[in-house]
Amino acid sequence: MAPVPGTVKPLYSKPGSYIVPVVLVGYGALSFVVTPIRHFDYYIKARIARSDPNFNSKIDDYLQVAPGVLVYALNLAGDEGQNRFVDRTGLLALSGAILTITDGTKYLAHRNRPYGTDPLSFPSGHTGAAFLFAEFLAQEYSWKSPWYGVIGYTMATTTAVMRMYNRAHWFSDCVAGAGFGMLSTKAAYLIYPSIRKVFSHKDKHGRSSMVMPSYQDGMPGLVFAMEL
Repeated sequence: MAPVPGTVKPLYSKPGSYIVPVVLVGYGALSFVVTPIRHFDYYIKARIARSDPNFNSKIDDYLQVAPGVLVYALNLAGDEGQNRFVDRTGLLALSGAILTITDGTKYLAHRNRPYGTDPLSFPSGHTGAAFLFAEFLAQEYSWKSPWYGVIGYTMATTTAVMRMYNRAHWFSDCVAGAGFGMLSTKAAYLIYPSIRKVFSHKDKHGRSSMVMPSYQDGMPGLVFAMEL
């Protein structure tokens, strides 16, 4: 495939914008060795058990992807984001692939969930996905209004809270998941232009198409996207 000019228009993240997600991941990692941080996990679990012992909801399964769905809904409504469909889809696929690789941390950490059914609690995958999509929404639309970022991150934070109320994760699991999600999208926007030149081409009508490697649920694969 012949390389094509880079047409990606990312929101270039200032170095300082990486501080928050790195601190979030660091906080989660420290919960394994810093006793007060781990005790705060137990405190949050106890508070939830007292206030809402019977809480049970599946809304977080859908809310985690809501910021990403909003990106495409806005585009369908004629509100253009930073990038065209083919690039936007490639960026999202790459973000997801990066986040899925970090899910290997679950097997290294081997932390039991609050309800104790399996040792895959750290980090929170739902929270990671929610913050990945929230950062995706911010990258594509916050240049128009900061409220897009506020909406996305509100949805993501609500997802994290619901994971704790569903007793699926500890507080530090969700904090780390948020950091991993944000970093995954930021990394994708950083490296995507170079990858795009390798895996994309234009047809005779000037429409871009792209084939990108992906990794999901332990299985490698390919993602194909074409500009309509």
